[in-house]
Amino acid sequence: VLGAVMTVARGNPATYEVLVDSWPHFGVVLARLRPEEHGDPGDFYANQLTVYYRDEGAWRALLGGTEAVGWTRAFQIHGMQEGMYEAVREAAEAKGLRLE
Repeated sequence: VLGAVMTVARGNPATYEVLVDSWPHFGVVLARLRPEEHGDPGDFYANQLTVYYRDEGAWRALLGGTEAVGWTRAFQIHGMQEGMYEAVREAAEAKGLRLE
């Protein structure tokens, strides 16, 4: 996530966007390439998301209640917090989707 923020601060040649649930006291930060810049919805290498959260509830709310994750596109999510994968799996199941 820090790398994406630094890229944005230096002119953003890779077309990243960094999303937060609130500022400056954020619960979750999501970094991704801008979806409109990458036209192939099946390219999960271009559709990568990196997440860092302090509050798992904020992460779950972002997954289930926003369009921050493009569920109609193939994607990869990278993160290291406890519960990250389980939250993604539960959000996908709630939407009737299958994870690979």
